[in-house]
Amino acid sequence: MSGLIIGLLTGLATIVLVRLLRFLDEHLIYGLVLCAIGFLYVGFTWTDSITAVASAVQALIFLLIAYFGTKHSLLLLAAGYFLHGAWDLVFGLWAFSKLLPPHYNLFCLAVDFAIGFYLLILNYGRISYL
Repeated sequence: MSGLIIGLLTGLATIVLVRLLRFLDEHLIYGLVLCAIGFLYVGFTWTDSITAVASAVQALIFLLIAYFGTKHSLLLLAAGYFLHGAWDLVFGLWAFSKLLPPHYNLFCLAVDFAIGFYLLILNYGRISYL
């Protein structure tokens, strides 16, 4: 439960920080974050070859989603965060999920969903730039 709460607070803090740094390209920052969180799994799983390969494949998929999301569609970027949250849940069922820090999948799921919902709201114009 604490992983969910800390993840939600981390996601909200990320959103607030990016909003405060108005001179940055907000869409690019969220694309970079999506790319980075995909590659974290590679770092956690490198000691098991099969899991590391699966992690590398998902990281490359999220890199592509982040790239095309920042270039073409905020909705695609939001979908990338929701898909990464789904990956967090599925990976928790994987036999080698013990390679991750405790409660990491819940933490990352909360971060992903917080940012994903924010991007949906941003896309539909309910949040204006400060």
